[in-house]
Amino acid sequence: MSANLDLVRSIYAAWERGDLSESDWAHPEIEYVIPDGPAPGAWGGLSGMAEGVRTWLTAWQGFRCEAVEFRELDPERVLVLHRYEGQGKSSGLTLGQMHGEGASLFTVRGSKVVRNVFYLDRDTALADLGLKE
Repeated sequence: MSANLDLVRSIYAAWERGDLSESDWAHPEIEYVIPDGPAPGAWGGLSGMAEGVRTWLTAWQGFRCEAVEFRELDPERVLVLHRYEGQGKSSGLTLGQMHGEGASLFTVRGSKVVRNVFYLDRDTALADLGLKE
């Protein structure tokens, strides 16, 4: 198992425990992107990533994300297929009713994540990457 895969697994282990407070894994100039869903956007740097995550989380009640599969795509990129749940604060819809399966693409250089793309829809991620499930 590679160091990049180990790093991404450790990030998800914390997230699955509900711990989103750590960012020592992220490069100071990280790019955080949500390309799809109701609030797409891109943020730069640690404070930008925190803002993007906060923006996302404030829309949901009980948001939870669980890794299903880790795929090392190349020496720099790790794709995580995940399931998530939560309920929209304003709509009342659950994430499972809308999608329920997403993906995150991590680009790692020098043992730091330089880019994280969080896809709400797994099929969009796989299509963007030219992959099939």
